[in-house]
Amino acid sequence: MSKGTILKVSGPLVVAEKMRDANMFDVVRVSDKRLIGEIIEMHGDKASIQVYEDTAGLGTGEPVESTNEPLSVELGPGLIKGIFDGIQRPLEKIMELSGNNLARGIEVPSLDRDIKWHFNPTVAAGDAVEAGDELGFVQETDIVRHKIMVPFGVSGTVKSIKEGDFTVEEKVAVIDTENGTSVNVTLMQKWPVRRGRPYKKKLPPDMPLITGQRVVDALFPIAKGGVAAIPGPFGSGKTVTQHQLAKWAEADIVVYIGCGERGNEMTDVLNEFPELVDPRTGKSLMERTVLIANTSDMPVAAREASIYTGITIAEYFRDMGYSVALMADSTSRWAEALREMSGRLEEMPGEEGYPAYLGSRLAQFYERAGRVEVLGSKGEEGALSVIGAVSPPGGDISEPVSQATLRIVKVFWGLDSALAYKRHFPAINWLTSYSLYADNLGYWFNENVNADWTKLRTRMMGLLSDEAALDEIVKLVGMDALSATDRLKMEAARSIREDFLHQLAFHEIDTYSSLKKQYYMMSLVLSYYDGCLDALNQNADIELLVKIPVREAIGRFKYVHEDMIDQEYEKIQTQLSKEIADVINTKEEY
Repeated sequence: MSKGTILKVSGPLVVAEKMRDANMFDVVRVSDKRLIGEIIEMHGDKASIQVYEDTAGLGTGEPVESTNEPLSVELGPGLIKGIFDGIQRPLEKIMELSGNNLARGIEVPSLDRDIKWHFNPTVAAGDAVEAGDELGFVQETDIVRHKIMVPFGVSGTVKSIKEGDFTVEEKVAVIDTENGTSVNVTLMQKWPVRRGRPYKKKLPPDMPLITGQRVVDALFPIAKGGVAAIPGPFGSGKTVTQHQLAKWAEADIVVYIGCGERGNEMTDVLNEFPELVDPRTGKSLMERTVLIANTSDMPVAAREASIYTGITIAEYFRDMGYSVALMADSTSRWAEALREMSGRLEEMPGEEGYPAYLGSRLAQFYERAGRVEVLGSKGEEGALSVIGAVSPPGGDISEPVSQATLRIVKVFWGLDSALAYKRHFPAINWLTSYSLYADNLGYWFNENVNADWTKLRTRMMGLLSDEAALDEIVKLVGMDALSATDRLKMEAARSIREDFLHQLAFHEIDTYSSLKKQYYMMSLVLSYYDGCLDALNQNADIELLVKIPVREAIGRFKYVHEDMIDQEYEKIQTQLSKEIADVINTKEEY
């Protein structure tokens, strides 16, 4: 074990000497207070350490001790419903020991060592197993079946395995490996956070992550195992959008990382998530959620570790064959922590003071997402989808973090403060947002929802684009200067905006729209447009077409219960045809 002494203290950065035997990324204990730190730079026998706790009061000459192990997380039963800080210390347990404020140097295991979990074996002695195979399971919550897997790098024959109640440290099975050694398997395994967990192969992003949010699913879909960014200024709805995605996305497990966010925002998450009812199971959403809370007043260095802690936990559940959604809120705060540490290390700054390696670090994080074939003889699939919020200063996405993120992610949901001030939520700007998965996923939507899905989406995007161009003319000379067909385009686009894209997160029915309902809504708006266009060709009056009563029924279709959408859709289509025909007949009579 390498031992040295403090040479210099600069905020969260501590430089220690006599550390020649230590390695990069080793976890160290600093001073007699045993503060947790990690070596991030080595020069001869001098080690630069980022300390994950407050360094106030540290002085030169105090001891530094390396554990000779990289920063790792404990993976096993007890993660679900857990609330951890950036280096996976359990906050509720710490509160019991030290009160509301984090005490320095407190050592608490990430997973509770006293709780006994009932282990149910799914293999028997004599069975051949390989890394990633399921040995048994623990029913962690009513929703989550926590698989106990053969650790990475181990394969052989099960020598013994037993059912019963065990703590995470007790032996549940023994595996005789091919090289003649025996490996004891417990309910818990450790994994270094900076190394991605292995898998057999990555699969193409050709399945959507259904979210029930119309602007996402219909216009800017994300693939299962895809990556998305939500940049937006203060008050534009980043956090609420992520809450909606966490609640409604077709994910088995949700990992939510509050990285450098305000304490009151994390308090909202901690208060709301236990009360949110999981729509698929009727249980609390916390029964399939892991929370990483690293608020803005916590030591800045721990922000840098928090997103790695979160994504390693997410990969662990992906390896069980689950679909996992990871919400990082926000990567801008993580980048600010990188910038501060880089400055203290006296590295050459890049754009706006961020380190030159900002882009590569972001890529390393986002590239750990994906839909994969996991390890194990069964060849199961798992998916890890990453949705990162970006908080650019003043909402300016030309700044380095936003630009580096956009070079990596394939979905950009650009939040617009102007839309938010108009009370249009989700405030995703349809003119600046994009999804590079849309073409690939179009085949899935055409096959599984309706063959016209892609065609309707393209036409809706076209109408919204045309509206933006016509809007400039309307502002200059007024609506009356438009031709009848252009006026109709404006009305159809208004229906798309107000009836389709506007979605109430707190409305009992409108909070979630199935794909079938979304298709019906797109079809109704475009049926209105096509029917009126045909009527205009027969010299119908545009004023009468704009005011037909069925438009209110089209607008209120989003509040129709899912059980009733088929009947209501047919009823509105019939009413629409009749009312447009009445307008045409009125013109002929005149």
